[in-house]
Amino acid sequence: MRWVLSLVLALAAGIGALYWQTDGFTVLTAEGARRNEVAQHPRAIPDIQVMAEWGSKESLLQNLHSDGRVAIVYFFYSRCMSLCLAQGSQAERLQRAIDERGLDGRVRLLGISFDPRDGATELTHYARRMGAEDSVWQFVSIHDAAQRERLLSLFGIIVVPAPLGQFEHNAAFHIVTADGRLARIFDLDEPGLALEAAEAMSAG
Repeated sequence: MRWVLSLVLALAAGIGALYWQTDGFTVLTAEGARRNEVAQHPRAIPDIQVMAEWGSKESLLQNLHSDGRVAIVYFFYSRCMSLCLAQGSQAERLQRAIDERGLDGRVRLLGISFDPRDGATELTHYARRMGAEDSVWQFVSIHDAAQRERLLSLFGIIVVPAPLGQFEHNAAFHIVTADGRLARIFDLDEPGLALEAAEAMSAG
């Protein structure tokens, strides 16, 4: 009888630990927990300097504030021929959906390059390659290493140098409010959910 009681207590302890570690069974990974935390408590974005595709340098927060729209943000580098292409393809789908649903006055796309080699020329060429409409889809890059690391850390983006000047990195769509807060995070295969969240926030 004692072993039955011990087994029940052990199971209860294990379930309790799993409940605590998974934020009440709502997530099963650390990344899932981080995304839940962001959704419940949006994170303020640090004010860093970025370079726009037309060559001007500006504050990222000022960029967000002055535009006034909710931004669907993703990170890339222009030389990427693997993950970034899939990401760019999904962003193209988002651009079409924004246009078709008449959301261009409320929602936009913002690609942020983490490659310091991406200057105005590279960003412009990338925008053309993606078929980006500059009224909906803009691009910036970060050249200051310390500021770049701060932003990547906040967004949960891990970038590892690879041979031949390439990078290995993870990717997601991030919903950022016009007042500079990271509010939601979605996988690349969830562009529809990302747009729904951006649209809902833009209506508030």
